[in-house]
Amino acid sequence: MAENGKKRNWFWRHKIMTVILAIIAIAVISSAAGGGNKTNSTNTKTASTPKTSTKAAVLPKIGEVARDGKFEFTVASVKCGQPSVSDTSGYVTKSAQGQYCLLALTVKNIGDKQQYFSESDQKLLNANKVEYSSDSTATLYLSNNSDSFLAQINPGNSVDGVLVYDIPKDQTPVTAELHDSAFSSGVKVNLQ
Repeated sequence: MAENGKKRNWFWRHKIMTVILAIIAIAVISSAAGGGNKTNSTNTKTASTPKTSTKAAVLPKIGEVARDGKFEFTVASVKCGQPSVSDTSGYVTKSAQGQYCLLALTVKNIGDKQQYFSESDQKLLNANKVEYSSDSTATLYLSNNSDSFLAQINPGNSVDGVLVYDIPKDQTPVTAELHDSAFSSGVKVNLQ
């Protein structure tokens, strides 16, 4: 009989331990899953905050500073309707398939290391978000424009240049998308 009593005690202790472990496991899982009203209300506030700030976000305009990564961009102007561009000598000319749009900008390195600025990473977009790449050859032809093609910019330094885009005659660029590298997310500038 004493042996049966030991088995029963062991059985009940085992059952009680199983129930206690189950309660602890449920508490841990609930906590890890974010259970509880206080946590959920905080998550709701956090989730709604970005939507509010997204609505309030306004694109920088011509003449205003825009930043992407290690570069600070300031678009000075955009002029479209040019049928061709020439080098400083005037002997070498390149004609547009549509029209040339000239994007004048300043690029400043705000980082702590040198960085290359590449004109091929910069885009123009029309109202339908159609993307236009720069014309490297036409960009090189412009007078005093060697800095804007491919420039190594040291920290604190800046370069001025004009990028040339060949877009259809019936299109107007409304946004410039500027990048500090081919892999950056970019920053948009309102050209209107």
